[in-house]
Amino acid sequence: MEKKKLHIALIGYGGMGSWHARMLNKISETCLCGIWDIDPVRREAAASDGIHVYQSQQDLLNDITVEAVTIATPNDTHLPVALAVMSAGKHVICEKPVALNSEELTQMADYSRKMGVFFTVHQNRRWDEDYLIIKQLYERQSLGKIFNIESRVHGSRGIPGDWRNQKEHGGGMVLDWGVHLLDQMTMMLGSRKPKSVFAQLTNVTNEAVDDGFRALFQFDNQLTFLVEVGTSNFISMPRWYIQGENGTAIIHDWKLNGEIVMVSDWEKRDAVPVVTAAGLTKTMAPRTDETVKKYPLPEVHADIRDFYRNVNACIHEGAKPFIQLDEVMEVMHIMEAVFRSAEQNCVVYL
Repeated sequence: MEKKKLHIALIGYGGMGSWHARMLNKISETCLCGIWDIDPVRREAAASDGIHVYQSQQDLLNDITVEAVTIATPNDTHLPVALAVMSAGKHVICEKPVALNSEELTQMADYSRKMGVFFTVHQNRRWDEDYLIIKQLYERQSLGKIFNIESRVHGSRGIPGDWRNQKEHGGGMVLDWGVHLLDQMTMMLGSRKPKSVFAQLTNVTNEAVDDGFRALFQFDNQLTFLVEVGTSNFISMPRWYIQGENGTAIIHDWKLNGEIVMVSDWEKRDAVPVVTAAGLTKTMAPRTDETVKKYPLPEVHADIRDFYRNVNACIHEGAKPFIQLDEVMEVMHIMEAVFRSAEQNCVVYL
Protein backbone atom coordinates (compact mmCIF):
# COMPACT_ATOMS: atom_id res chain seq x y z
CA MET A 1 0.00 0.00 0.00
CA GLU A 2 1.31 3.44 -0.93
CA LYS A 3 2.43 5.55 2.01
CA LYS A 4 0.48 8.68 2.88
CA LYS A 5 2.20 11.85 1.70
CA LEU A 6 3.21 14.51 4.20
CA HIS A 7 2.03 17.96 3.11
CA ILE A 8 4.65 20.54 4.05
CA ALA A 9 4.99 24.30 3.66
CA LEU A 10 8.14 26.39 4.08
CA ILE A 11 8.62 29.61 6.01
CA GLY A 12 11.80 31.17 4.64
CA TYR A 13 13.02 30.79 1.08
CA GLY A 14 16.67 31.80 1.29
CA GLY A 15 19.59 29.46 0.71
CA MET A 16 18.40 26.63 2.95
CA GLY A 17 14.72 27.25 2.30
CA SER A 18 15.18 26.81 -1.43
CA TRP A 19 17.31 23.71 -0.70
CA HIS A 20 14.43 22.23 1.30
CA ALA A 21 12.05 22.97 -1.56
CA ARG A 22 14.22 21.14 -4.05
CA MET A 23 14.63 18.23 -1.64
CA LEU A 24 10.91 17.92 -0.93
CA ASN A 25 10.19 17.78 -4.64
CA LYS A 26 12.53 14.76 -4.93
CA ILE A 27 10.79 12.69 -2.25
CA SER A 28 7.70 10.64 -3.09
CA GLU A 29 6.56 10.68 0.55
CA THR A 30 6.22 14.49 0.70
CA CYS A 31 4.24 17.21 -1.04
CA LEU A 32 5.36 20.86 -1.02
CA CYS A 33 2.29 23.06 -0.54
CA GLY A 34 4.04 26.42 -0.86
CA ILE A 35 6.22 28.99 0.87
CA TRP A 36 6.16 32.30 2.68
CA ASP A 37 9.07 34.72 3.02
CA ILE A 38 9.01 38.32 4.28
CA ASP A 39 11.38 39.30 1.46
CA PRO A 40 9.52 40.05 -1.81
CA VAL A 41 12.65 39.10 -3.78
CA ARG A 42 12.60 35.63 -2.26
CA ARG A 43 8.85 35.34 -2.89
CA GLU A 44 9.42 36.22 -6.54
CA ALA A 45 12.21 33.64 -6.72
CA ALA A 46 9.86 30.96 -5.39
CA ALA A 47 7.13 31.93 -7.85
CA SER A 48 9.61 31.76 -10.73
CA ASP A 49 10.53 28.27 -9.50
CA GLY A 50 6.91 27.27 -9.92
CA ILE A 51 6.14 27.17 -6.19
CA HIS A 52 2.94 28.48 -4.67
CA VAL A 53 3.53 31.64 -2.62
CA TYR A 54 1.19 32.41 0.27
CA GLN A 55 -0.01 35.96 0.85
CA SER A 56 1.32 36.02 4.42
CA GLN A 57 2.52 33.75 7.19
CA GLN A 58 -1.01 33.66 8.58
CA ASP A 59 -2.33 32.72 5.14
CA LEU A 60 0.04 29.73 5.20
CA LEU A 61 -1.02 28.75 8.71
CA ASN A 62 -4.69 28.98 7.74
CA ASP A 63 -4.22 26.41 4.97
CA ILE A 64 -5.84 23.26 6.37
CA THR A 65 -4.01 21.06 3.84
CA VAL A 66 -0.65 21.93 5.42
CA GLU A 67 0.31 19.34 8.04
CA ALA A 68 3.86 20.47 8.82
CA VAL A 69 6.02 23.54 8.37
CA THR A 70 9.77 23.71 7.86
CA ILE A 71 11.28 26.86 9.34
CA ALA A 72 14.33 28.18 7.47
CA THR A 73 14.58 31.74 8.75
CA PRO A 74 17.35 33.61 10.65
CA ASN A 75 18.24 32.00 13.98
CA ASP A 76 16.62 34.62 16.22
CA THR A 77 13.21 34.09 14.60
CA HIS A 78 13.01 30.33 15.12
CA LEU A 79 11.30 30.59 18.52
CA PRO A 80 8.44 32.98 17.63
CA VAL A 81 7.80 31.35 14.27
CA ALA A 82 7.80 27.85 15.76
CA LEU A 83 5.36 28.87 18.50
CA ALA A 84 3.04 30.41 15.89
CA VAL A 85 3.15 27.25 13.78
CA MET A 86 2.49 25.05 16.80
CA SER A 87 -0.40 27.30 17.85
CA ALA A 88 -1.96 26.58 14.46
CA GLY A 89 -1.78 22.86 15.29
CA LYS A 90 0.86 22.09 12.71
CA HIS A 91 4.02 20.02 13.10
CA VAL A 92 7.40 21.76 13.07
CA ILE A 93 10.71 20.99 11.37
CA CYS A 94 13.20 23.69 12.34
CA GLU A 95 16.54 24.51 10.79
CA LYS A 96 19.59 24.46 13.05
CA PRO A 97 20.49 25.91 15.42
CA VAL A 98 16.97 25.34 16.63
CA ALA A 99 17.25 28.21 19.12
CA LEU A 100 19.69 30.74 20.53
CA ASN A 101 19.97 28.99 23.89
CA SER A 102 18.71 26.05 25.94
CA GLU A 103 15.95 28.13 27.55
CA GLU A 104 14.39 28.83 24.16
CA LEU A 105 14.66 25.17 23.16
CA THR A 106 12.95 24.13 26.40
CA GLN A 107 10.13 26.56 25.66
CA MET A 108 9.69 25.16 22.14
CA ALA A 109 9.76 21.53 23.30
CA ASP A 110 7.30 22.17 26.14
CA TYR A 111 4.88 23.97 23.82
CA SER A 112 5.03 21.20 21.21
CA ARG A 113 3.99 18.69 23.87
CA LYS A 114 1.22 21.00 25.08
CA MET A 115 -0.14 21.39 21.55
CA GLY A 116 0.35 17.70 20.72
CA VAL A 117 2.45 18.36 17.61
CA PHE A 118 5.60 16.75 16.31
CA PHE A 119 8.78 18.85 16.61
CA THR A 120 12.23 18.08 15.27
CA VAL A 121 15.39 19.77 14.02
CA HIS A 122 17.11 19.49 10.64
CA GLN A 123 20.55 18.24 11.75
CA ASN A 124 21.31 17.31 8.16
CA ARG A 125 25.05 16.78 8.50
CA ARG A 126 24.49 13.48 10.25
CA TRP A 127 24.24 12.26 6.65
CA ASP A 128 27.64 13.63 5.54
CA GLU A 129 29.69 10.71 4.26
CA ASP A 130 33.02 12.09 5.55
CA TYR A 131 31.57 12.04 9.07
CA LEU A 132 30.09 8.57 8.61
CA ILE A 133 33.47 7.20 7.52
CA ILE A 134 35.19 8.50 10.66
CA LYS A 135 32.28 7.30 12.80
CA GLN A 136 32.70 3.81 11.35
CA LEU A 137 36.46 3.83 12.04
CA TYR A 138 35.79 4.91 15.61
CA GLU A 139 33.03 2.38 16.27
CA ARG A 140 34.99 -0.51 14.80
CA GLN A 141 38.23 0.60 16.51
CA SER A 142 39.90 -0.09 13.17
CA LEU A 143 42.95 1.92 14.20
CA GLY A 144 43.24 0.36 17.62
CA LYS A 145 42.33 2.36 20.71
CA ILE A 146 41.41 5.87 19.51
CA PHE A 147 43.04 8.65 21.52
CA ASN A 148 42.52 11.77 19.38
CA ILE A 149 39.96 13.00 16.84
CA GLU A 150 40.10 16.34 15.04
CA SER A 151 37.18 17.80 13.09
CA ARG A 152 37.68 21.00 11.11
CA VAL A 153 35.88 23.18 8.59
CA HIS A 154 37.98 25.92 7.02
CA GLY A 155 37.16 28.69 4.55
CA SER A 156 38.90 31.83 3.36
CA ARG A 157 36.09 34.30 2.63
CA GLY A 158 35.43 35.53 6.15
CA ILE A 159 32.05 35.31 7.83
CA PRO A 160 29.07 35.62 5.45
CA GLY A 161 27.86 39.19 4.94
CA ASP A 162 24.19 38.50 5.63
CA TRP A 163 22.47 38.13 9.02
CA ARG A 164 25.12 35.59 10.06
CA ASN A 165 27.49 38.42 10.99
CA GLN A 166 24.95 40.10 13.28
CA LYS A 167 24.71 39.17 16.95
CA GLU A 168 21.05 40.14 17.27
CA HIS A 169 20.11 37.58 14.62
CA GLY A 170 22.08 34.76 16.22
CA GLY A 171 25.10 35.01 13.94
CA GLY A 172 28.58 33.60 14.43
CA MET A 173 30.34 30.38 13.57
CA VAL A 174 29.63 28.49 16.79
CA LEU A 175 25.91 28.66 16.05
CA ASP A 176 26.33 28.32 12.28
CA TRP A 177 28.88 25.51 11.86
CA GLY A 178 29.71 24.55 15.42
CA VAL A 179 26.23 23.14 15.90
CA HIS A 180 26.93 20.68 13.06
CA LEU A 181 30.38 19.57 14.19
CA LEU A 182 29.38 19.27 17.84
CA ASP A 183 26.31 17.26 16.86
CA GLN A 184 28.55 14.92 14.87
CA MET A 185 30.87 14.59 17.87
CA THR A 186 28.07 13.67 20.27
CA MET A 187 26.49 11.22 17.82
CA MET A 188 29.84 9.57 17.09
CA LEU A 189 30.79 9.07 20.73
CA GLY A 190 27.32 8.10 21.93
CA SER A 191 27.33 7.35 25.65
CA ARG A 192 30.81 8.86 26.12
CA LYS A 193 30.22 12.42 27.27
CA PRO A 194 32.81 15.25 27.34
CA LYS A 195 34.28 15.93 30.77
CA SER A 196 35.59 19.40 29.96
CA VAL A 197 36.16 21.93 27.19
CA PHE A 198 38.61 24.76 26.60
CA ALA A 199 37.53 27.08 23.80
CA GLN A 200 38.77 30.17 22.01
CA LEU A 201 36.74 32.36 19.64
CA THR A 202 38.24 34.45 16.84
CA ASN A 203 37.19 37.85 15.48
CA VAL A 204 39.55 38.27 12.54
CA THR A 205 37.01 39.67 10.10
CA ASN A 206 34.11 40.60 12.37
CA GLU A 207 33.96 42.10 15.86
CA ALA A 208 30.24 41.58 16.48
CA VAL A 209 30.26 37.77 16.43
CA ASP A 210 32.80 34.96 16.28
CA ASP A 211 34.11 34.24 12.79
CA GLY A 212 35.80 31.06 14.00
CA PHE A 213 36.61 29.01 17.07
CA ARG A 214 38.68 26.17 18.51
CA ALA A 215 37.27 23.89 21.19
CA LEU A 216 39.27 21.07 22.77
CA PHE A 217 37.17 18.46 24.57
CA GLN A 218 38.50 15.95 27.07
CA PHE A 219 36.71 12.62 27.38
CA ASP A 220 37.34 9.64 29.61
CA ASN A 221 40.14 7.17 28.94
CA GLN A 222 42.44 9.92 27.58
CA LEU A 223 40.39 10.67 24.47
CA THR A 224 40.61 14.23 23.14
CA PHE A 225 38.36 15.69 20.45
CA LEU A 226 39.21 18.98 18.73
CA VAL A 227 36.50 20.93 16.92
CA GLU A 228 37.63 23.90 14.85
CA VAL A 229 35.97 26.33 12.44
CA GLY A 230 37.89 29.04 10.60
CA THR A 231 36.92 31.56 7.94
CA SER A 232 40.36 33.08 7.26
CA ASN A 233 42.26 29.94 6.30
CA PHE A 234 43.93 30.29 2.89
CA ILE A 235 45.50 26.86 3.35
CA SER A 236 42.93 24.53 4.87
CA MET A 237 43.84 21.81 7.32
CA PRO A 238 42.26 18.36 6.95
CA ARG A 239 38.53 17.94 7.40
CA TRP A 240 39.20 14.95 9.68
CA TYR A 241 42.26 13.54 11.45
CA ILE A 242 41.88 10.53 13.73
CA GLN A 243 44.64 8.76 15.66
CA GLY A 244 44.67 5.30 17.19
CA GLU A 245 47.37 3.18 18.78
CA ASN A 246 47.88 1.22 15.56
CA GLY A 247 47.35 3.83 12.88
CA THR A 248 46.08 7.17 11.63
CA ALA A 249 43.34 8.17 9.18
CA ILE A 250 42.92 11.45 7.36
CA ILE A 251 40.16 12.95 5.21
CA HIS A 252 41.31 16.09 3.46
CA ASP A 253 38.04 17.42 2.07
CA TRP A 254 34.36 16.80 1.31
CA LYS A 255 35.40 14.94 -1.84
CA LEU A 256 36.65 12.22 0.53
CA ASN A 257 40.29 12.41 -0.51
CA GLY A 258 42.27 10.68 2.20
CA GLU A 259 43.87 7.47 3.41
CA ILE A 260 44.57 5.19 6.33
CA VAL A 261 48.12 4.33 7.44
CA MET A 262 48.63 1.48 9.91
CA VAL A 263 51.60 -0.27 11.45
CA SER A 264 52.31 -3.64 9.82
CA ASP A 265 55.46 -4.57 11.78
CA TRP A 266 55.92 -3.44 15.38
CA GLU A 267 59.25 -5.31 15.74
CA LYS A 268 61.25 -3.21 13.29
CA ARG A 269 61.87 -0.07 15.31
CA ASP A 270 65.19 1.10 13.91
CA ALA A 271 64.96 4.52 12.33
CA VAL A 272 67.08 6.32 9.76
CA PRO A 273 67.89 9.67 11.38
CA VAL A 274 66.45 12.79 9.80
CA VAL A 275 69.07 15.48 9.23
CA THR A 276 67.86 19.01 9.91
CA ALA A 277 69.64 22.33 9.53
CA ALA A 278 70.67 22.29 13.19
CA GLY A 279 71.25 18.61 13.80
CA LEU A 280 69.52 15.25 13.44
CA THR A 281 66.70 13.33 15.07
CA LYS A 282 65.75 9.67 15.33
CA THR A 283 62.70 10.33 17.49
CA MET A 284 60.80 12.07 14.71
CA ALA A 285 62.14 10.01 11.82
CA PRO A 286 59.34 8.49 9.74
CA ARG A 287 58.70 4.77 9.77
CA THR A 288 60.25 2.80 6.95
CA ASP A 289 57.95 1.57 4.19
CA GLU A 290 58.16 -2.07 5.22
CA THR A 291 56.73 -1.35 8.69
CA VAL A 292 53.53 0.41 7.59
CA LYS A 293 50.71 -0.30 5.20
CA LYS A 294 48.35 2.15 3.48
CA TYR A 295 44.65 1.50 2.97
CA PRO A 296 41.87 3.40 1.19
CA LEU A 297 39.09 4.91 3.23
CA PRO A 298 36.03 2.66 3.62
CA GLU A 299 33.01 3.47 1.48
CA VAL A 300 29.94 4.67 3.35
CA HIS A 301 26.82 5.87 1.55
CA ALA A 302 23.94 7.95 2.87
CA ASP A 303 20.72 9.43 1.51
CA ILE A 304 19.68 12.78 3.00
CA ARG A 305 16.13 12.17 1.76
CA ASP A 306 15.81 9.72 4.64
CA PHE A 307 15.39 12.70 6.98
CA TYR A 308 12.02 13.70 5.53
CA ARG A 309 11.01 10.08 5.03
CA ASN A 310 11.52 9.63 8.76
CA VAL A 311 9.54 12.79 9.56
CA ASN A 312 6.67 11.43 7.48
CA ALA A 313 6.87 8.08 9.29
CA CYS A 314 6.92 9.81 12.69
CA ILE A 315 3.80 11.85 11.95
CA HIS A 316 1.76 9.23 10.11
CA GLU A 317 3.02 5.97 11.61
CA GLY A 318 4.38 6.87 15.05
CA ALA A 319 7.98 6.02 14.14
CA LYS A 320 10.94 7.07 16.31
CA PRO A 321 12.53 10.37 15.17
CA PHE A 322 16.04 10.21 13.77
CA ILE A 323 16.72 13.54 15.50
CA GLN A 324 15.89 13.32 19.21
CA LEU A 325 15.27 16.53 21.14
CA ASP A 326 17.44 15.38 24.05
CA GLU A 327 20.33 15.04 21.57
CA VAL A 328 19.67 18.57 20.32
CA MET A 329 19.57 19.84 23.91
CA GLU A 330 22.88 18.16 24.68
CA VAL A 331 24.53 20.01 21.78
CA MET A 332 22.93 23.27 22.93
CA HIS A 333 24.44 22.84 26.41
CA ILE A 334 27.84 22.09 24.85
CA MET A 335 27.67 25.25 22.72
CA GLU A 336 26.84 27.26 25.83
CA ALA A 337 29.88 25.74 27.54
CA VAL A 338 32.03 26.74 24.54
CA PHE A 339 30.86 30.35 24.88
CA ARG A 340 31.50 30.33 28.66
CA SER A 341 34.97 28.89 28.24
CA ALA A 342 35.94 31.48 25.63
CA GLU A 343 34.47 34.37 27.62
CA GLN A 344 36.16 33.36 30.87
CA ASN A 345 39.37 32.02 29.21
CA CYS A 346 39.24 28.86 31.26
CA VAL A 347 38.41 25.17 31.19
CA VAL A 348 34.69 24.54 31.70
CA TYR A 349 33.68 21.24 33.23
CA LEU A 350 30.61 19.57 31.82
